[in-house]
Formats: sequence, C-alpha cells, structure tokens
Amino acid sequence: MNFELSDEQRMIYEYGDQVAKKYDQQYWLKKARKSEFTRELWDQVSEDGFMGIMVPEEYGGAGLGMLEMSLLMEGMANNGIPLLSMVVGSTMSLPVIADHGSESMKQKYLPDGCAGKTLFCFAITEPTAGTNTIRINTIARKKGDRYYLSGQKTFITSADESDYALVVARTRAHTEVDKKTDGFTLFVVDMKAKGVSMTELEMSVVLPEKQFQLFFDEVELTEDDVVGTVDKGFEVLFESLNPERIVVSSMCTGIGRLALNRAAEYASDRVVFKGPIGAYQGLQHPLAEGKTQIELASLMTRKAAWLFDNGKPAGEASSMAKVAAADAGMKAVDASLQCFGGNGFTDDYGLYDMFSVVRLLKTAPINREMLLNYIAEKSLGMPRSY
Repeated sequence: MNFELSDEQRMIYEYGDQVAKKYDQQYWLKKARKSEFTRELWDQVSEDGFMGIMVPEEYGGAGLGMLEMSLLMEGMANNGIPLLSMVVGSTMSLPVIADHGSESMKQKYLPDGCAGKTLFCFAITEPTAGTNTIRINTIARKKGDRYYLSGQKTFITSADESDYALVVARTRAHTEVDKKTDGFTLFVVDMKAKGVSMTELEMSVVLPEKQFQLFFDEVELTEDDVVGTVDKGFEVLFESLNPERIVVSSMCTGIGRLALNRAAEYASDRVVFKGPIGAYQGLQHPLAEGKTQIELASLMTRKAAWLFDNGKPAGEASSMAKVAAADAGMKAVDASLQCFGGNGFTDDYGLYDMFSVVRLLKTAPINREMLLNYIAEKSLGMPRSY
C-alpha cells in the first residue's frame, strides 16, 4: 500500500476545502438544525462530478474506487459538512447497481443517479430484526410473473428525498430455506409506487437528513427490478456493508479532525490567567491524544478501502476502522468541547452538534459491540457469541 496520494486523490481529498468556501459548516448547521436537506450542496457535489465516484464512466460516473470515495467523505467532514445521504446513495446503492444490475437497469438508474437528479435510499433495518438481518420479515412473494412486496423498514435515511429505494427483502422466509443466508433478494423500488408509505421518526440528533419508517403493502415488482439473482442477494448485500463502514469511518475521522483544529486554534488565542490556555498540558495532552487516535483511525480506514479496491477480504479492516474512528471521533470532539468550556455548547461554534453526529455513528449503521464480536471471532479465533 502506497501512503502517498496521487495528484487526483489529493484533489479529491481537498475538494471539501473548495466546496466549503461556498457551503461551509454554518450552512450545514443551519440546514441540520431545521432538519432540512442540503439540496444546494447536493447539487453542487453532483455538478462537480463526485456523486457517482464509484460508478463506471460509461454510466456517468468517475470510474474510481472505495479509496477515492473515502477520501472525498473525509475531506468534506474535515470541513464540517458530512452528507449521510451519500453513504446510502453514492456508496451503498449506485455501485451495487453498477456491479450487479442488468444492463437495462444500469442505463435506467445510473446516469441520473450520478448526475444527482435522482436519489436512492437503502432499506435493510427492520423494527423486529434489528441487527439480526437473517430474521427480516419483509417479503416479496411471487405470483405469476410479478413479485408483491410487503413489510416494514426503519431508520431509513432521506427516504423523503429519495426517488428510489434499494430494498433488502426475502423471497423465501427464513423458515423455508436450508441455508439461512438463502432466500434474500434486492429490489429497486420506486418510492412513488402504489403501496409505499412512510412515517418520519422524531430524532434528537442534529442532522439535515431525516429518518423514516417505510411500509410496503403488496408493492408490485417485476424481474426487471431485481438487483443480482433472486434468492442469492445475501452476497450482494454484504458487498455494500464494508463500503458503508469505511465511509462512516471517514466521516468520523473528518469530524474529529475539524474539532481538534478548532480547539487548537481557540486554545492558542484564549487567555484566561497569565497566557494562552493552550500552554497548559491539561488541555494539550487530550488534544494531542485525540490527534493521534484520529490519524491512526484514518490510516486503518484507508487500508480497508485499499483492501476493498484490490479485491481482498476487507471485513476485518472495515470493522476495526469503524470501531477506531467512532471512538476517536467522540474523544476528539469531547476533548475539544472541554477546551472551549462553555463556548463549546453555544450555537456559534457548532461543536456539540458534531458530538451528536459522531455519537450516532458509534451506534449506526452497525453498533460497536457487533463489530467487536466480529473482530473477536474472525481475527482472534474466539467462539462465536451470537
């Protein structure tokens, strides 16, 4: 693995610095505090050609990889403008369609998705199954040449802004299969289709993206809506989970780095007694430790992205990156808040809002404990705990 970024990768990483000149953290905070989608920023990122960064060029994308997507998301988070909608759309949905969709599906969805004209959400979590994806109950029953989708999903990011959902469903119930991972199928579902409805979830986290419960009541689908192979969608599904963990890690490291830089600048200028408070080791050491942990997590995130791009097993590194980055991000923002004192909790600085985001990402999209279970089993050879 080469630690030196290419000129193109450096440009992608620094794109956040450029777009933030127009759409900065104050723009993001204003939108987030109103739970209002960052449409202008979305359109700008799309116009600049970054929405389809992992989609082949022939379908309107940039033809790049996971590392470049990770660098993009980290660079934007460095500036306090994380976009969760790009996690579920640009990272989890469009590349899956590019890799496993039919040619007609690629032609239908990818060019407009890369141009930012249409948005995708990703629907997997269910109220009763939670982390146990094997036990999801949303099912698409085949009748003649049609499938009829029924069920419920929850914590679906930006469902209200999305034109389509990539829905993980069962085409055979878990009680009807010999192998528990059989019977899964991914469908592209039109959010305006008959039988699709949603209810907003009231959230305490400050974000521009809203969360929803989705309901499917005999939504009519065809073979043309299937991504991959019927009953064999579990493998396709898991291809999307490592990228999700990687870009979330990038967001956490970026937010942590932003907070630390703000705190270092503030502490160097803020005088309370004889000199700047940044001269006190009681503030220096937590910030220095935070910086160390953020950069370590960033390196593991880039390693996970490199492994994914090179077709190597990336589950272990992706899980470690997510654990490390969420922890590092939380500690970095917490140390920064302590440095700012009361000012850290005011709207002017926006630090506490960032804490709520990284705290969410410690739990979502998969909780820290399940990742540690995976690492214990796969890396240390310990008995499976679930």
